[in-house]
Amino acid sequence: MTGAPPSFCFVAFPPHAKNNCILFGKNSARPRDEVQEVLYVPPKSHDPGSKVQCTYLEIDQAAQTNSVILSKPAWMWGAEMGANEHGVCIGNVPVTARQAAEGSKLLLAMDLVRLGLERGTNAKEALDIIVSLLEEHGQGGSCFQAGDQRFQSAFLIVDRSEAWLLETVGKYWAAEKITDDVRYICNRLSLKTQLDLEHPELRNYAKSQGWWSEDKEFNFSEAFSEDDNGDHCSGTEILEKQDELTVESVINILRCNGNCVNSDSFLTMASSVSVLPQDEKKPCIHLLTGTPDPSRSVFKPFIFVEDVKAFPKVQSSCVGNCHHEHSEYKHKLYEAHQCALTLMDTNKEEGNKLLQTMLNLEKQGLDAMEDILNSSSPLEPAEVVDLFYDCVDTEIKFYK
Repeated sequence: MTGAPPSFCFVAFPPHAKNNCILFGKNSARPRDEVQEVLYVPPKSHDPGSKVQCTYLEIDQAAQTNSVILSKPAWMWGAEMGANEHGVCIGNVPVTARQAAEGSKLLLAMDLVRLGLERGTNAKEALDIIVSLLEEHGQGGSCFQAGDQRFQSAFLIVDRSEAWLLETVGKYWAAEKITDDVRYICNRLSLKTQLDLEHPELRNYAKSQGWWSEDKEFNFSEAFSEDDNGDHCSGTEILEKQDELTVESVINILRCNGNCVNSDSFLTMASSVSVLPQDEKKPCIHLLTGTPDPSRSVFKPFIFVEDVKAFPKVQSSCVGNCHHEHSEYKHKLYEAHQCALTLMDTNKEEGNKLLQTMLNLEKQGLDAMEDILNSSSPLEPAEVVDLFYDCVDTEIKFYK
């Protein structure tokens, strides 16, 4: 297996996004036999000197960690994407660069996603945490459980008021602040001359490698990309043509060919959408599939409230350098979903009926979400959380 999986992640600001909300969306393309799970982690205080075991590396734990909802490969500690109780969302995509990724087992990009969410209370704070950990510990190790597949990484870090695009090559990094329009990232470095923050030795390092000379304007992607970087992410035409994005249109974009991956090697294993109202009196709402292929998955709404019950997750406690079969990680929702896919492929009439039932269930969640954002909902946020779990239970029931 060669090349980075073509993940896709974007943010849209008003007026491109409806209802004075910021919209964040991500498709997580991963090896097609991998299992991805949704994991809720409550806030927690930690004793001085505590450590946390990430996928490969143990590091110092923070005194206090936030409540987070994560969509993550079941075998690793880190996450492809997620959100926290403060309305911070982070997505990661692998990128190829001129410099080979480190083989040592350090922090994975997915570990940095989770650490940024657990420790940051806004997008800028999460950015600072990620680059500080990156500079201290470095990034490295295989991103896949099977084989040795290593990549550099890019992050989109979003809150209710702004976003930061962070691109990294080894311990070196650059970042741009985003406050308007629509911005997306895929598997290419995209930062150019507009850099708001950067590693203090970034330019000296590029110069020492012969990738940049001071007689030229510094262009990050030009210096660090392995080839002609270009400006285009596959499948983004529909995103660029949308005059006003809604939650429904964002979901449809994630379901589109070009954004939804289905190849011999890779599959979109999970998807998520977050709605971040700029009015802090309104709750942030996060929709996650927890299952492969968004064109045949249900986006289920989640809101952070007190006493969130545990999502039915993988029972294995193994993280890090484990070599179990993927069957060790197959949770009930994943297994039921795979049964449904078999039905959809072998009996199209019954499969279409099942798919329509699931889309009707998704519509109930979207309607409840719209009512809450418009302050006319009979549902309390806690009831929307219950709807998330009701969706899961109903999916399992119908799929089997």
